[in-house]
Amino acid sequence: MADNKIVEKIKSPLEEKIKISLVVNGQEKELLVNATMRLADILREELQLTGTKVSCEIGRCGACSVIMDGKLVNSCLVRAYQANQKEILTIEGLGMNGLHPIQKAFLEEGGFQCGYCTPGMIIAVKALFDQYANPTKEQILEGLSGNLCRCTGYGGIIRAIQKLTES
Repeated sequence: MADNKIVEKIKSPLEEKIKISLVVNGQEKELLVNATMRLADILREELQLTGTKVSCEIGRCGACSVIMDGKLVNSCLVRAYQANQKEILTIEGLGMNGLHPIQKAFLEEGGFQCGYCTPGMIIAVKALFDQYANPTKEQILEGLSGNLCRCTGYGGIIRAIQKLTES
């Protein structure tokens, strides 16, 4: 005989919703999300900021790079509870009033090919220049070490950065 008892579903910690507050591109946001939702998914799905790309999903490619509280992070590795009370800068926040000088240099020097890595690369370059006003070649290479370009467009990317150091 089938048991007619109602079985109450037990919520796993993965389904638990939390309220988070964060500042994204200068705007305060309050969201109710799963505690373990990735920051990349919050940006893309909850806030419709799709410039942040998701590729490897394990923090190796840098396509999901954002600046969180002044530090470059892979947003695919940051969970909602870790993003609470943080300030986030995405590619959309970089050029809010026209092209940012980094974006302009990428365009002028051919710093992109298919474009998939470009938002993460540009954010990584922003973090680099936030740390060093005039980075050396070694600092540039170190600053980009967490960002991969499948099209091997590194020549244009390096030229764009060098152009910025000359201006």
